[in-house]
Amino acid sequence: MSLPETFVKGFHDESEVKKMKYLPLGGTGMNISQLSLGTATFSYFYGDYNEEECKRTVHDAIKKGINYIDTAPYYGHGTAEEILGKCLEGIPRQAYYLATKVARYEKDPKLMFDFSAEKTRQSIEQSLKRMEVDYIDLIQVHDIDFAPSLDIVLKETLPTLHEFVKAGKAKYIGITGYTCSTLLECIEKSTVPISTILNYARLTMIDDTLKEFIPKFQMKNVGILNAAVHAQGLLTNAGPSDWQAACKEIKDACTQARQHCIEKGVELGKLALYHSLQQQGPASVLVGMKDRQILDYNLKVVHDGLTSDEQAAYNHVMKIFDKLTVKHWGTTEIENYWKAVSA
Repeated sequence: MSLPETFVKGFHDESEVKKMKYLPLGGTGMNISQLSLGTATFSYFYGDYNEEECKRTVHDAIKKGINYIDTAPYYGHGTAEEILGKCLEGIPRQAYYLATKVARYEKDPKLMFDFSAEKTRQSIEQSLKRMEVDYIDLIQVHDIDFAPSLDIVLKETLPTLHEFVKAGKAKYIGITGYTCSTLLECIEKSTVPISTILNYARLTMIDDTLKEFIPKFQMKNVGILNAAVHAQGLLTNAGPSDWQAACKEIKDACTQARQHCIEKGVELGKLALYHSLQQQGPASVLVGMKDRQILDYNLKVVHDGLTSDEQAAYNHVMKIFDKLTVKHWGTTEIENYWKAVSA
């Protein structure tokens, strides 16, 4: 098996890198690891974290073949980017692709989003400074479905990102969001080249909405990143955070699946990751990992799949989810946001 272009002899564990599967990210020329590293967990968003353990996790992840890292100024409101910058110390820049975002920032709903050109410029410069890098491989507009209109994304945010690409401070532009149709509409209307989409929780055990759109993105040579495959904790034995916005039908089905897995001594999160890794279309499954135990656990799923007991549990819980009449909560979260803004 050939080594990826991010391989650095003397830094990587060559045998581990050779085990990893790499897929092209649309037309970017980047071949990225099937499992990629999310950093929202490098903040209070998902409970406690240890900065030194985050650093060890990043180093181990890259040495073992993960070559794509995603972050955002919204995660911990700058904390995740700052910590990631420290984590990247001592790692050759060639060894990883780095993605961050613009447009989503604060906790207060009235200050949360800003798609303006001025704020976008400030944000990118701050991200470069926080992470102590000269360029970002992929700069993304964060959650375009929360914008007051798609026009501001098309006329201000994306053209500003293009300025940074032309200046060599970013290489490619992407967009992220819950709503597949909005992502597609943005690509079709944009005069700025959009190289990737990152979609949340739409290709999971409980929701396969993204499948319908994959051929449409592929026809436009747009790379696809599949994020939130654990559905913000719904598809784990630990369960979701209080802020998770799914309706009762989804939560009840996930509770039933969770209880079955616990009874069988199986981790639902492992089944969720396995399921998403089997789906065709996305170049990578993006998972937040804040310690080496979680990293190694997820890498084991990538390399070894499921045991027979886990496969039996997987088959059982998929029958539970097949009965769902509602698949997602994205529109609820967007509606709640606009209610909070107008209050």
